[in-house]
Amino acid sequence: MTELTMAQRRRDSIDRAEKRLKRRRRAEARFRLYGLLAVATALGFLAVLISMIVVNSIPAFTQTVIGLEVDFDPETIDPNGNADPSVLARADYGGLIKAALRETFPEVTGRKEKRLLYSLVTNGAQYDLAKKVTADTALIGTRQKVWVAASDRADQLYSRIDRDDVATRGDDETLLGWLRELQRKGDIVSRFNTTFFTSGDSREPEQAGILGAIVGSGLTLLVTFLCSFPLGVLAALYLEEFAPKSRWTNLIEVNINNLAAVPSIIFGLLGLAVFLNFFGMPRSAPLVGGLVLSLMTLPTIIIAARAALKAVPPSIREAALALGASPLQVAVHHTLPLAAPGILTGTIIGMAGALGETAPLLMIGMVAFIVDIPAAVTDPAAVLPVQIYLWADSPERGFAAKTNAAILVLLGFLILMNLLAVLLRRRFERRW
Repeated sequence: MTELTMAQRRRDSIDRAEKRLKRRRRAEARFRLYGLLAVATALGFLAVLISMIVVNSIPAFTQTVIGLEVDFDPETIDPNGNADPSVLARADYGGLIKAALRETFPEVTGRKEKRLLYSLVTNGAQYDLAKKVTADTALIGTRQKVWVAASDRADQLYSRIDRDDVATRGDDETLLGWLRELQRKGDIVSRFNTTFFTSGDSREPEQAGILGAIVGSGLTLLVTFLCSFPLGVLAALYLEEFAPKSRWTNLIEVNINNLAAVPSIIFGLLGLAVFLNFFGMPRSAPLVGGLVLSLMTLPTIIIAARAALKAVPPSIREAALALGASPLQVAVHHTLPLAAPGILTGTIIGMAGALGETAPLLMIGMVAFIVDIPAAVTDPAAVLPVQIYLWADSPERGFAAKTNAAILVLLGFLILMNLLAVLLRRRFERRW
């Protein structure tokens, strides 16, 4: 009887253990399922977001152009006949384009209708015509078919011209009639919008581009790298290899860690107070923007560099010291090269974070409307995040597609920088 009772107890204990094990395995399976669902949900939201950005940015990568038979009247362009560049630049090219439009639609006679007809073409077309004539004076006195960019309003109407649900307002129905006539003649087409990548900002959506913002971002990141990378690496090298453990070094380490978590707008306020108000540096310049971003990036680089230096095995240092190397030679010739992959990875990630910053740059005035492409770090410039902010705040409908396209370009740069960090880490990383 006792043996049966003991055997029953063992079986009951085994059954209870198996039940607990099954519950534990089911809980683990549910936890894995919850994790997979969370990852799938996050990827789904990310895919939807990127898809919306891509779809909304498509109009920014196309441009509608209109073919006009332009009569390059020598009396209008070069009345003196000596092809003086200053005279050619001041000629009334807008009048030539208007004459070509009136010739294309001779039935338009009223003043109001003419103003509406002229709105088919962007007001920047006259400058494109001036560049053509200045580059090739042989055009003077000839009649050529010239393709000029359509206005933003005409571009949006033409993109929906084949749809049955085109919503019209005001004079849109008249514009649509002219656009359909141009389409019938083959004098209007959509092309890849090279202007978006080759020009600076503009008040007109069809003329706006991101080249100025890309160059400004490049110059700003260059200043940021030149200021933060050497200082960050040297500071990390000193704190990790040479600084004695004391109350002061502990205070410095705590402050560095705290600075890495400070909101970026605080660095903008610091740059406004120090670089602009105290030192009087130029506003909206990559030099000031780079200095502010270097202050923000410096703690990140120091922390990443210290972690990379700490990952080098002590045996490397001990072996170098045993062979007669000085502490400086050990740090520069052995420890630093072995830690370089981690340092570069942390630096690139920090620079990628700086590329996407907007708040500190707004505080130092890099929100100005800049048309020209910057040629130096002291020239006024915009950067990609600020350019996106400006376009998103513009009331013109054409800037909505430009905003999404600029976001795609910025995301592309960020992805490339992070991919470069991953490749460098995999290429040069050593496992100890």
